[in-house]
Amino acid sequence: MILIKALICTALIYFAIKVPQLYTEYPFLGKLSKGFILFLGPSLLVSILRLVVIYWYIKKHRLKKNIKDNFILGINRVVSIFNTVFFALALTALFSIDPRELVFSVSIVAAALAVTFKDYITSMINGLIIMFSDRLSLGDYIKLAEHEGKILDITLTNMILQNEDSDMVIIPNSVAFGSVIVNQSKQNTKKLSIEFDLSLRYGYTPEFLEEYLTKAIENDADNVVEGGLSIKTIAINKDVAIFKVMVLLKHYDKVKERAVRRLLNTALIKLASGPGEPEIH
Repeated sequence: MILIKALICTALIYFAIKVPQLYTEYPFLGKLSKGFILFLGPSLLVSILRLVVIYWYIKKHRLKKNIKDNFILGINRVVSIFNTVFFALALTALFSIDPRELVFSVSIVAAALAVTFKDYITSMINGLIIMFSDRLSLGDYIKLAEHEGKILDITLTNMILQNEDSDMVIIPNSVAFGSVIVNQSKQNTKKLSIEFDLSLRYGYTPEFLEEYLTKAIENDADNVVEGGLSIKTIAINKDVAIFKVMVLLKHYDKVKERAVRRLLNTALIKLASGPGEPEIH
């Protein structure tokens, strides 16, 4: 693509210096050529700079050439913004618009647009900040408010997650930027938790529940940190006690997490098989 841009730009610059008879007979072609030069020239320089920066980044972090990285994604978004600006400048040459008048007009329009599209502009800025941050990367599993899933893409306006049900969750960048995000992929261990209620008449203690659930997941003990299962009492109400079981997994793996979660849920359902079956979350 860069080679094609370079060849076209070189040809247009040559014809701009050696003005052909065709430009004299059809002045619009000369304006069109000038417009293409104003677009392709800066765009070519930015594209070359983009390749240099990405090559340096890949070499520095020893990444694969086809890796999907949020820094590279951010560079591509910035290049797209510059290309849009260059295209707008090319249109001024094509329609013989005075740049000074354009700057004055744009400043007035920009002020109006900034007020009208304030949220959109804020979301774009937040998106760029997220892209260039090393806290989040494409492919990370995150928890944001009630949403949890894998980051598939980050645009200038939205962050796209894929949850456990393979649903696409689109979250505005302004919401993501202002929320507390738990990046589970950056942790050495993965914490799995399930909250559940038990009737007080059962007389189950945290110690009993911890021993019972530890035995329930012993078939998957290789995936669990030794001594990594614990029971926390959340609240004791008039009729029920609210508990939370927390399990530390050795590695973040959605398949292994799902298997351990299934064993815990099955054990809790069996535990609640008597009358007055508790609600399991």
